[in-house]
This record gives sequence, structure tokens and C-alpha cells, in this order.
Amino acid sequence: MTASLKHLLVLTLAVGFYLSITAAAQAQELDLIVRGGSVLDGSGSAAVKTDVGIKGDRIVFVGPSKGHKAKRVIDATGLVVTPGFIDPHTHTAEDLSDPMRSRNDAYLMQGVTTVVTGNDGSSPADIGATLERWKKQGIGTNAALFIGQGTVRSEVMAMSDAKPTPEQVEKMKALVETAMNTGAIGLSTGLYYAPGSYSSTEEVIELAKVAARHGGLYDTHMRDEGSYNIGLLGSVRETIRIGREAQMPVMISHIKALGADVWGQSADVIAVIEAARKDGVKITASQYPYTASGTSVTAALVPRWAEVGGHAALLKNMTNPGVHTRLITEMTQNLKRRGGPESLLMTAAKDKSIVGKTLETIASERKVTPVDAAIQIVLAGGSDVASFNMKETDIEAFMRRPWVMTCSDGSEGHPRKFGTFPRKLREYVYKRHVIPLEFAVRSSTSLTAETLGLKERGLLKPGYFADVLVFDPQSFDERATYQSPRVLATGVRYLAVNGVLAINDGTLTTALAGRPLRH
Repeated sequence: MTASLKHLLVLTLAVGFYLSITAAAQAQELDLIVRGGSVLDGSGSAAVKTDVGIKGDRIVFVGPSKGHKAKRVIDATGLVVTPGFIDPHTHTAEDLSDPMRSRNDAYLMQGVTTVVTGNDGSSPADIGATLERWKKQGIGTNAALFIGQGTVRSEVMAMSDAKPTPEQVEKMKALVETAMNTGAIGLSTGLYYAPGSYSSTEEVIELAKVAARHGGLYDTHMRDEGSYNIGLLGSVRETIRIGREAQMPVMISHIKALGADVWGQSADVIAVIEAARKDGVKITASQYPYTASGTSVTAALVPRWAEVGGHAALLKNMTNPGVHTRLITEMTQNLKRRGGPESLLMTAAKDKSIVGKTLETIASERKVTPVDAAIQIVLAGGSDVASFNMKETDIEAFMRRPWVMTCSDGSEGHPRKFGTFPRKLREYVYKRHVIPLEFAVRSSTSLTAETLGLKERGLLKPGYFADVLVFDPQSFDERATYQSPRVLATGVRYLAVNGVLAINDGTLTTALAGRPLRH
């Protein structure tokens, strides 16, 4: 053997020995291996039976774990392993800020590891302070924030319906600028709700441009999801215009065809959106898998002009003889749009006696018209409602599009806060076969992370954050109903948030491993 060959052999053996020692050291350092599960990496690819290795807050490998050791090995045989679900539209800001609710149990038990809040144009005014509070206090899920356009407008103009002056526009833009600088991921609007509804498209575009300069996303509860004012298609076109003129990606929140007037328009909406996408507009949508939306009696039935000036002005208008005829006429029209008094179920109210009853039942018991009953409810403190106003055919049509992601729009009194993600899989994957499992998982993970700009999340991939869900496909299901909306979902066996088990063998732990996610 020549000297050069001997040298090469020694070098090869040394390298091999070094690699084996390094591999052994790495194996010793692993904290967790999830072994033998049906792994869906979140990309939309088919499931593979393999393993996932975790060290600290990161995924180390996705593949065979032979030769690797870990402090803990989870046997995932017969279970499904996916990235933790990401919910782009929730109403969890108050939950996360309350030490008694900050673990975010309703979402963890659905397999959700990241929530976004501040949607519908309503957010904390001080984004930076809120994120810092969550960091110091501890939260159960990761969480990100939009800055709400309605909040910004209220800060500058209260509940006025006036056109803002140039000075007021500059003040609003400065508030958006501050929010983006302190961590907001974009601008949200609730153009159906007051005070967002008082804003022109041009006003919204001016604020959206500020968020766009920071790479933010525009998220919108559109001006109309039915036939209240500019119509469903008109609102979609307004959203596209905002995205095009502000030069930013836009997301339609909880896309739907609300009310009998627009049932069946999902095909037209899809055509308009896909034409815009081909034209270069980055537009996506989120959706919850329920036929009932969640709102309030006021938002569903009372015209926005009656809310100008705030709550005190609203109550005055409710009893003002001078506007009574107009108020009754418009509320009657809005009730028809919603599907009639039998379509509105009271879910949370100051007057507990009406909870669980429809507006039709309440009106019958009180021997008044449904609109008069609604006015009485508003005067008595209001009520949240489940509004049954959608058709399954439209829901399924939207759900099949590759640019539609899963959201809960979770609110008190509606089962979607506790059951959205398992319901989508149970009802639309396993029962009805509307979409395949890998498609459903992608719509709840990587699509959402990419849309929101959440780096290194949404995939089971080496180097990504270890937000990992392990669920039993036989028992993963919602338990919340419209009658009992606060029942936790079942079927999540294990859930890691940043590598820490938030659910261990089906039971919530005390971990608060979530992180505030700044833009």
C-alpha cells in the first residue's frame, strides 16, 4: 500500500469516526422523538410513516430515528403527526392578556399552536405593550397581532361618520406606523362594522400603504358579505383594489356568501379572485367550517347610521320617535337578509333568560314583532348571536380552493372557538370526503404561515420551530355545540409548542411555551 493510500485510509477512518461521534452526540442531545406516526409535513404531500426528532425549540430531523436517542420517545403508531395548526383569525387578545386564561386551552385542545388576533378592525391600541405583556406573563400558544383600522379611527375620530381631515389622516397613518414598528403583522379592517363602515375605500388605502411599506398583510372583514350595501362581489372587488393600490397581499377573512340573496355566488367570487391572482394580486382567504356566523344583534340588524356617536347615541336612536319608522324598516330588511327571526340564536347576553332561544321564540313569548324584540334586547344590554345564514354548497366550494385557509373567528357563544379545526377534519375530510387530509392540513399550517409571513413555522422540516401536533384520527373531533359552545375538543394526544409539551397523553400541561410573534 502506498503512502498516499495509507494517508487516504487513515483520513477516511478519522472522518468516519468523527461523524459517528458527532451523530452519537447529537442523538444524546435530542429531547423528544415522535416515532412511527403517519407524518404529514404540512406541504400538501401525502403522509409518510416515519419519525420526527426535536431538540430544544427546533425540529432536528424528519425521517428514520434509528441510531438516535432522546430523553423522551413518543410512540405515535396509529396516530397522525402534523405541524401545529395556525389560526389567522381569532378574538383571543383578552384571553391571552388574562393570566387565568392565557394558556389558551380552547385552541391548544384543537391542535392550534399559533393564533392571530386583532382582526375585524379591532385590536389593542398599543401593539408593542400588548406583545411585551404576553412575553412577561406567559402564553400557551404563539400569538401575533394586527393593528385594527377601526381602533385607529376611533383613537382619532371616536365614533364619527365624518370624512377625516388631512390632519386626521396623518394622525391615523402615524398610529399604523407605530404599530408596525412595534410588531404588528399588518392592518385589519372590519368595514361591515362601525366605525370602519364609515371609512371610504380611499381612506383605507392610505392606511394600508403604511403597513405595506413594512411588508404587512391587509386582512379584512369585508364591507358586505351579503346584500347590505355594495354587495358580496362589490366587496371582493374593493378588497382587490386595496391590495392593488396599496401594493400588498390581502386576505379576505372568513369568506362566505351570507344570506339567501347571495347563496350560490361562491362560483362568481372564486372567478373574480382567481382572475385577480392571475393578474398579480396576492389575494387569499380564510374560512370557518360552519353554516352559522357569529355576531351580535346590533351588528346583524341595526343600521350603521344609528351607531354614529357611540353607544349612548345608539340607545337614544332606539327610542327616538323621529327615526322610528326608518329604523324599523331597515331592521326588517336586515332581518330578511339574515334569513328571518328563526335564523338568529342568542348565545351570550346580559339577560340570561334569552340565551339558547331564537329571536322568533323570544318575540312569540313577548307577543311583539321580531324587530321590536330585537330593539328590546339591544336596550337591555344586547346579545351575541349565532346567525344561520350560509349554504353547505358555498362552504364546500370555497374550501376546495388552494388559497383558502382554516380560521375559527372564535368568539364566545359560538362552537367555532372550541371546535373549528377538528370539525373541519372530521366533517369534511373523514365523513364527506370534500377534501383530502393532506390538503386540509396544508390549509391549516404552511399556507397560513406563508400568508402571514411567519418564518420557520407551518412545516415539519429540519430547522423549523417544533410546533408539532400528534392526534388520534379516530377520536379527533369537536364536542362544542350551539347549546354547549364551551366544551373542549378531543383527540389531541400530544402537542408541542416550541418544543415543549402543552398536551401530554391527552392532558393539558401547565406549560406556557407560546411566544409573541412580532413582524
